[in-house]
Amino acid sequence: MNSFPQRLTVLGATGSIGRSVAKVLATTPGRFAVEAVAGGRDAKALAEIARALGARFAAIADPAAHRALADHLSGSGIACGAGPEAVIEAAQRDADIVVSAIVGVAGLAPTVAAFGAGRRVALANKECLVAAGHFFMAEAARRGVELLPMDSEHNAIFQALAAAPARAVEKATLTASGGPFRLRTREEVARATPADALKHPNWSMGAKITIDSATLMNKGLELIEAHHLFGLGPERLDAVVHPESVVHGLVAFEDGSVVAGLAMPDMCVPIAHCLAFPDRVATDCRRLDLVALGRLTFEAPDGQRFPALGLARAAMAQGGRAACVLNAANEVAVAAFLSGRIGFYGITDAVAGTLDRVSAGPAPGSVEEALAVDAEARAVTAALLPNFAAKAS
Repeated sequence: MNSFPQRLTVLGATGSIGRSVAKVLATTPGRFAVEAVAGGRDAKALAEIARALGARFAAIADPAAHRALADHLSGSGIACGAGPEAVIEAAQRDADIVVSAIVGVAGLAPTVAAFGAGRRVALANKECLVAAGHFFMAEAARRGVELLPMDSEHNAIFQALAAAPARAVEKATLTASGGPFRLRTREEVARATPADALKHPNWSMGAKITIDSATLMNKGLELIEAHHLFGLGPERLDAVVHPESVVHGLVAFEDGSVVAGLAMPDMCVPIAHCLAFPDRVATDCRRLDLVALGRLTFEAPDGQRFPALGLARAAMAQGGRAACVLNAANEVAVAAFLSGRIGFYGITDAVAGTLDRVSAGPAPGSVEEALAVDAEARAVTAALLPNFAAKAS
């Protein structure tokens, strides 16, 4: 039995996941004690959440923000540091549970640094598995880490898999909302602006993942994540569009039965599950009322309007370094779209062009190898971006 309070560290504390973690902690007084929090560039926001959660240490990734963070924490008694080394220190401080919620491949090194025997890592960073899945899972097993998926879809699959051994799984299906452009024509999608793409119909998320949801790249990355997390081959993984975002994942077993995970689209649900597992804790998250909802609908993804999902499936099937290249190219292309340098379909055009050039090669066998492949792919994508500038709105 766990002794309370359990010590908790939150990497990515100022993002949408970090804020949802704080909401769950507010409803479970005395169960957790926050050891450390880490954020990217916003010193004021990080200091506010460190104070609110009573953290002992706060780390900000941007070295230039050190003075601002120290000033905002003045008089609190909370120690602080800045730069990548400080984030690693936060990850390695003594804690029972580490929430990995740093956005992008930047979360890989701190998450691996958090690995320790008997420690739980609640994974909300999919890029760890997309960029270095084989290494990441092997290292977690070698270090005796308990990995729990915090993404709503993978958390639903994880809970459904408790119904039978993995060998009995016929197919696991992740759902996608379809994003803001589900009912738009290809021509309308091509003219979409960043403001259009950031209007997600169901979820409140950061900018990068919201754009990934609009392209369906997010679902492609999640399929790759599921491949590594659950040891399922590409042929046993699928994705469907489900605009209500109530069914988050389904597992079909060989006897014909299907177990699904349902909840309102609220990240507090999988967060509470990961933090309390194998127990349950009461939360004030929205409750599902199927009668009030009325209907649940499902559609096949449209590969013509949303080619990102096909690119991700192809990278997963290819194996090796392809998924790492896919992720790096997508991060660069999404940033270019958000800054207005390329149009919406320039994202997948740039990713496809990068994959054509540098996707062949073995899977990364370390953090350093993954980051080297990532840097190579980013450089190739950056060089390709001018080819798509004319497509910007």
